[in-house]
Amino acid sequence: MKTLWIALVAMIAGSQPLYSATTVARNDSLNVSTVAAPDSIVKKRGPVQRLFDYFGDANKENNKKFDINFIGGPYYSSDTKFGIGLVGAGLYRMAGCPKTMQPSNVSLFSSFSTVGFWMVGVRGNNLFPDDRYRINYKLYLYSFPTSYWGVGYDNCSNDGNETEMKRFQANVSAEFLVRVADNLYLGPMAAWDYIKGSEIEGRPELFNGDSLRMNNYGLGVCVQFDTRDVITCASRGIYFYLSQMVRPKWLGNEKAFYTTNLRFSFYRRVWKGGILAGDLKGEFVFGHPTWANVARLGAHGSMRGYYEGRYRDKHSMAAQLELRQHVWRRNGVVAWVGVGNVFHDGRTFSKLLPNYGVGYRWEFKKHVNVRLDYGRGLHGESGFTFNINEAF
Repeated sequence: MKTLWIALVAMIAGSQPLYSATTVARNDSLNVSTVAAPDSIVKKRGPVQRLFDYFGDANKENNKKFDINFIGGPYYSSDTKFGIGLVGAGLYRMAGCPKTMQPSNVSLFSSFSTVGFWMVGVRGNNLFPDDRYRINYKLYLYSFPTSYWGVGYDNCSNDGNETEMKRFQANVSAEFLVRVADNLYLGPMAAWDYIKGSEIEGRPELFNGDSLRMNNYGLGVCVQFDTRDVITCASRGIYFYLSQMVRPKWLGNEKAFYTTNLRFSFYRRVWKGGILAGDLKGEFVFGHPTWANVARLGAHGSMRGYYEGRYRDKHSMAAQLELRQHVWRRNGVVAWVGVGNVFHDGRTFSKLLPNYGVGYRWEFKKHVNVRLDYGRGLHGESGFTFNINEAF
């Protein structure tokens, strides 16, 4: 699902006139009136100026225990059409965390469109004192009209397979990580998904007899090695992540399957204001996943510009290299190239999907960017994405 939020802020029109207050003091002994000096004149700021102040101060550090700001406005997407969106970014430190330690972060997002699409959610990283523990979490609900082309590269490349449907999904996932060595974390994870497909128009046989309504429950373990200077906008360091999630039938799943997720990213400065970032990720699903639980390509983080979920199969891999350049004050630009694929086994691994694009960055808060990306792919596949925090 591609989302473009073109207008970042719905500006408040008009402003109230400035006025001055004159202070008159009575000197009883001299019986004279004294007018206050010009530097004591009080001016009231109009709503437009207050709005500029709000965003102008959003990226400044302060002593608030919980510092959060919101930004929003109208958007347009080729998938969801016109709508209204709102995102928020919050930074905070738990009691006992020094200012030299990077803050915890939370992102809130929501949008509503004219075609019936809506989404609300929250995600974040909670860091405990001395970074001994971490809780990474995500929760979202969304409902939208979408398309489905089946499973497998050949099916997904066939435009004649496009099947329209309405999809509702709820997702909750969390990880509790314990530092076991310098920059190395290990811990349990859990996830729950509820998926409901309806109003199918096209080729229902592409669902292979799977239920259109299902609950999925998963338990697992993950390991993370992280030397990034800042989670939300890294300028140096590496990140390695490996997780194993199992979804057996005895947990209440329709079919038994398990998922392995792998990610490796690096960040390094190449010149003044320039950062080279690389990312490799893979999702490998084994057992008997349903149409909704196979690996997919096309999202806000990788393979930007592809219709999210058009290409899906039991396994997926994607790699990208991105150059990020600070330009002026709070403004920056990026350019990236990448490649990805979905495959059932080694025989279909060679069918690659190219990806490239450019983007704009605006520092909304300290180390928190609002990003607008335009990506392109195979057969003219393209799309805009508006989101908060870097793609990886």
